[in-house]
Amino acid sequence: MTPLATLMTNDHRACDHALASAEKHVLQRNWPAARLALGRFADMLSAHFDAEEQTLFPRFEAATGMTGGPTAVMRAEHAEMRILLDNLQAAIDGQDGDEFAGEAETLLIMIQQHNMKEENILYPICDARLAEQAGELVTLLAEQLGQRAATEITS
Repeated sequence: MTPLATLMTNDHRACDHALASAEKHVLQRNWPAARLALGRFADMLSAHFDAEEQTLFPRFEAATGMTGGPTAVMRAEHAEMRILLDNLQAAIDGQDGDEFAGEAETLLIMIQQHNMKEENILYPICDARLAEQAGELVTLLAEQLGQRAATEITS
C-alpha cells in the first residue's frame, strides 16, 4: 500500500477503535466515560473528514477535473455521518443505550461502506493522479490528522 493509502486507511482504523470504545462505555452504562470516548471519536472523525474535504479532495479535483464524481459522493456521505454522530451525542446526553446502539449500528455500517469505497477506489486513484505531490501531501494530511495515523494501529 502506498503512503497515502496507508495513512488514510490507518486513520480509518483509529476512528473505528474510538467508536468501539464509546460503544463499550455505553454498554457498561458508564455515561461520563461514554461522553468522553464519543467526544474523542467525534474529534477524530471530524479531523479525518476535514483533511479529506480541505486537502485531499481539492487536490484530486484539481488534478482530474472531476468535481461531481467520487469526491461529491464522499462529501455527501460525510454530511450524513455527521448527522448520525449528532444523534449518538443526543443518545448519550439522554443516557439512552438502546437509541445509541441503533444509531451506532447505522453509523458503523455507513462507515464500513464508505471506507471500502475510499480504500478500494478513491485512494488508489489519488495515488495515481497525485503521485508527484505524494510526499508533501502525506506530510500535510498527517499533520491534519494529528499524526495519529502515521503508524500502524496495533491494538
